[in-house]
Amino acid sequence: MTAVQPAQPIELTEYVPRLLAATEMAADLGNLLWRNYEQQVEVEFPNPKTGHQWRLMSKGWAGHIPLTPEFQLALRPKVQLANLFQMLEYAYNLKSFRFLPGLIDCHSLADYYEQLASILAKRVLDRARQGFYRAYLAESDQLPYLRGRMDLRQSMGRPGQIKLQCDYEEHTADIDDNQILAWTLQQIARHDICSDRVLPAVRRAYRTLHGLVTPTPHGPEACLGRLYHRLNEDYRPLHALCRFFLEQSGPSHHLGDRKMLPFLVDMARLYERFVAEWLKANLPAGLDLKVQERVDVSDSANVHFNIDLVLSKSSTGMARWVLDTKYKRAGGPEAADIHQMISYAHTKGCPEAILIYPEPLNRPFDETIRGIRVRSLTFSLNGDLEQAGRQFLQELEQA
Repeated sequence: MTAVQPAQPIELTEYVPRLLAATEMAADLGNLLWRNYEQQVEVEFPNPKTGHQWRLMSKGWAGHIPLTPEFQLALRPKVQLANLFQMLEYAYNLKSFRFLPGLIDCHSLADYYEQLASILAKRVLDRARQGFYRAYLAESDQLPYLRGRMDLRQSMGRPGQIKLQCDYEEHTADIDDNQILAWTLQQIARHDICSDRVLPAVRRAYRTLHGLVTPTPHGPEACLGRLYHRLNEDYRPLHALCRFFLEQSGPSHHLGDRKMLPFLVDMARLYERFVAEWLKANLPAGLDLKVQERVDVSDSANVHFNIDLVLSKSSTGMARWVLDTKYKRAGGPEAADIHQMISYAHTKGCPEAILIYPEPLNRPFDETIRGIRVRSLTFSLNGDLEQAGRQFLQELEQA
């Protein structure tokens, strides 16, 4: 009997409404989409205003939502795919790891996801052949023999106890470095994206770890700020990939009983990270960059700002610009955004505040308010991103 092939996913382009006939999506699926993915997809149920059709719109996300094996949504970004891939490489520091040949042949975001999954699986299998990194962990247990150092106080306090209370160190592979890999591979295997060409390698890589490592849940933050040295330096790109997969596993990645997981990229967050990482890599001499700088406003009320980007003069340490990315369509800056930037600038004692948009505004903004020059600038996502970045820096430094 021939297996029934799943239907083609329904495509939604970022911020472009799409109408579906009432019969194209069952009411229970519409309810499921509305309840679980209201942040990603705007759902309007059939009604007279929509001509008794479903009205769906992607709200600034890209990726894949598998509601059922037969009914899935593909969220398409406005950005050209080649530029989206380049943004991801910058945002997750993948460019420096030199493992991207072949990715340029990807024709969709799902292809890109699958290629990165294949790279991660192959790298884990390569490390398995070398042996996974191990470390000594402190353990304390009751043993029938002496191991390490005996805890005399506890042992002598139980005269009838045959086992000895021992403190010792276990040389084990069941450590965070490997647990992150195992958990990530497990999540990838549960996504309904990888084809039969890649999925066996992902499962094989997971099985090589499963006997040595407890697949403990880890969030993407576990991949940041880790200590690397000559024995585990090759884990650095693996954890960078793990961070990519764990951050894109959608709002339900922590639910252990989900059979299929969404793959979702928050385009606003990606744009923010891309601009920050591009500036890090291309910062002009004489400037220092701080990303997501926390500035306390009131100690007593525990009030603080998190400023997207702060550019300071290296010679003095004084802030020159505060910057904030705004991934949204707008004729001009919103009043709330302008007020926010003035507050940031005053807090940092900074003369200029910059709002960064991915496309030119219909009404560009350049005004001095309460002694602060507030401007709108464009870091375009159309065309050559490197050229767009250079153009942005040139306009930034204009008086």
